[in-house]
Amino acid sequence: MNQTLLPNIVEFIEKIDPFDKFPEPLLNNVAAAIEIIYLARGEHMTPPDDKNNGYLYIIRTGSIEQRKPNGVLRAKLGPEDMFGFTLLSEQKDPASAYSVTAIENTLIYRISHPALLSLLAGTPSLLSHFAANAQTRIQSALEVVWSADEKGLFFKKVAEIASSNIVVTKPDTSIQQVAREMRDIARTSCAAIVDNGKLVGLITDKDMTKRVVAQGVDITKPVSTVMTRHPHTIRADDLVLKATSVMMQYNIRNLPVLDDKNQVTGLLTPSELVQRHSVQAIFIIDKINHCKTLDELAQLTAERQAIFEALAEGKVKPDIIGQVMAMIMDTYNRKLIEMAEAYLGKAPCEYTWIAAGSHARNEIHMLSDQDSAIVFSDSASEKDRLYFNHLAIYVCKGLAQCGYPLCSGRFMAATGKWCQRLEVWKTYYRKWATNPEYDMLLNLSVFLDIRPVAGSHTLFLELNNYLHTQIKDNTKFMAALVRNAISFKPPLGIFNNLVLIKEGAHEHTLNIKKAAINLLVDLARIYCLYADGTETGTEERFRYAFTHGAINEESLKDLLGTYQFVNQIRYTHQLHALQQGKELNNNIIPDEFGNFERKHLKDAFRIIANIQEVTRMRFC
Repeated sequence: MNQTLLPNIVEFIEKIDPFDKFPEPLLNNVAAAIEIIYLARGEHMTPPDDKNNGYLYIIRTGSIEQRKPNGVLRAKLGPEDMFGFTLLSEQKDPASAYSVTAIENTLIYRISHPALLSLLAGTPSLLSHFAANAQTRIQSALEVVWSADEKGLFFKKVAEIASSNIVVTKPDTSIQQVAREMRDIARTSCAAIVDNGKLVGLITDKDMTKRVVAQGVDITKPVSTVMTRHPHTIRADDLVLKATSVMMQYNIRNLPVLDDKNQVTGLLTPSELVQRHSVQAIFIIDKINHCKTLDELAQLTAERQAIFEALAEGKVKPDIIGQVMAMIMDTYNRKLIEMAEAYLGKAPCEYTWIAAGSHARNEIHMLSDQDSAIVFSDSASEKDRLYFNHLAIYVCKGLAQCGYPLCSGRFMAATGKWCQRLEVWKTYYRKWATNPEYDMLLNLSVFLDIRPVAGSHTLFLELNNYLHTQIKDNTKFMAALVRNAISFKPPLGIFNNLVLIKEGAHEHTLNIKKAAINLLVDLARIYCLYADGTETGTEERFRYAFTHGAINEESLKDLLGTYQFVNQIRYTHQLHALQQGKELNNNIIPDEFGNFERKHLKDAFRIIANIQEVTRMRFC
């Protein structure tokens, strides 16, 4: 090592965890043991598979990508990223499980495992910390397995962990009285201000310090004069993971919990979350929110895939997998909208970005494409319309670059037809509901499932309410939905055998999406609408239909069990394809199943066929 280079190496690595924790003499010794290698753009490197000859690599400049032997992208790494971990493992070094290719001209520092182990031999605490650090990086995330504790916290409902210690008071209560109740009665850091049964504000102990004490505000004044108006909230039956995402997105530490009647029932704070748990999905959401460029966002694609693989491999419930993946897609979506507005300028008028289809239903998986729309104010000019067209193109192309395919049917905001004024959207829904023929029904089926992702919630509510007024008690529309839902039969033959595709690229396979999942989504929509429900999720719709008398308890259990089972098959199929480097699709191969899975698949198809027949008799 050229001694003149040592100061530069030390200056670089001393900023990187865990080297920033090394004492100066040890840091200098590590720097002296470092070798410098150079990879030209496109040059390949396969790290040694012998642990005794292995290296820890630190990227100084440039970037590389790692790929598994089957070609699947493992990770993309840039300056200050490291690879070649697992120094403490007694097993074969997993560095051999991937190859490295330089994306651009790249300068890399490397230090041999034996040399580093020798240098750290006298400091086991540093060596232990070093090994733990490897588990937090992207490459380790690709091998993450969900622990019982992780499932136990972040996949619980908010109601299960929220604190009941929250003061609920009225707007005209004095500031002093609220402070006393927070201190003496509830012993809480937060008070909810409720007027006529509705949450209208929030006040925290920090607000008291900043807005009252520091400003010298008269403490006899009503608390409404210093409260935070229209605070963010979370539903009691939402996932803790969603609550954590909201707290991170809006940088808030006190999240009131509401029940199904919008009554305040509790409070969620970091103390309920920061225990001994961590979930990789939380980390990627935070990373997305801190990205500055589209390239940075796109580099998180491998990490998103790793999260899906971990959830599927960990046998997490299918509805939770869908919700988690939808939360991640929402975060990408909002970040790209933020970037688009920074590039194009502030939106000229009120608008809302709407998710449709499976995205709206929170049923996202690795094959999900984009279904979206923009609704903007009726006051918008032609120039304003062009602005929103440009914004939509920016966001949709960005999502595609981040691994969310463009919709083959062009049901996206980037398509001019689906980026329109509120009045135009109302006209669409009126025509579709009045004449639900094939093309009209296809359009309505996609945009019947909608929810807001960003922008004006008021604008969304106006459109959604109008939609439901058009289809409420609309027998012609309901009949069209039913005909569509029963036109495709589950693939069971007369001898109870599975009917497979007989020719083409997918010969001897069965499309689980067409054969089961789409049918269940359609049936859930029908029975929820029949009971005047506005829910969007498939399982939510079945439960709503049951609680409002549209289906009985036995049917509910059959439908939920079947829906969860066929989605589990789909997710497992996608997981195996990802692990084997194969193209993702919905075409499962029943011959690869055991008798147990084939039997239950047939049971699932029989349940769907029976519900279809009951639906036909009831509505046709």
